[in-house]
Amino acid sequence: MRTTLGHDIASIAAGLGNESIHVWQLAYRRALLREPLRALLGVYLGLPVDAVAFVDDEHGRPELVSPWNQLLQFNWSHSVDRALIAVARDVRPGIDIERIRPRPRAMALAERFFHGSETAALSMLEEKRREHAFLELWTGKEAVLKALGRGLAFGLDRLHVNATPPGELLWLDGDDASQWQLHRLDVGADYAAGVAWRGPPRAIQLWTLADDS
Repeated sequence: MRTTLGHDIASIAAGLGNESIHVWQLAYRRALLREPLRALLGVYLGLPVDAVAFVDDEHGRPELVSPWNQLLQFNWSHSVDRALIAVARDVRPGIDIERIRPRPRAMALAERFFHGSETAALSMLEEKRREHAFLELWTGKEAVLKALGRGLAFGLDRLHVNATPPGELLWLDGDDASQWQLHRLDVGADYAAGVAWRGPPRAIQLWTLADDS
């Protein structure tokens, strides 16, 4: 397996420590299900693909089975033809990606589900920028909820993300938002994406998996 720049993935995986988060961008094909995810995690764990097994928690988040879940944490998300995988040690990452497209009901959804301050900030933007900002907020909030181990049922209004760059987490119901890291990811003009975790800052290393890997 190699990156689009020809780097060996096993060498990259060997460099994952407690000071970084590895984020992988790859083509998504629904027919392959979780096989690309299993193959990548197998490289990190030094396991053959068929030895990488998952269990879904009560909120539907896939985790590695024991004892591998003590060594490596991950999260993944996909939208249309693109997927992202976040891999870390000693923190549980959350990641989300969404294809950018016209969303005429963005403000109606924000008014119904978002924190009031986020909705107010969106209303101040011109329409084209508002649709992009809505997705940046959505992916940021989803990333936090995934890292928290909760789904959308937790409530999108129970966290407040800055609607303008850098998009940090300002408030989280029942937790100290200052203990969280939230970053937007540059994955091209056609997508919005974010990654989050609870803990100290870490370097984010973004790689793209070659399609023939």
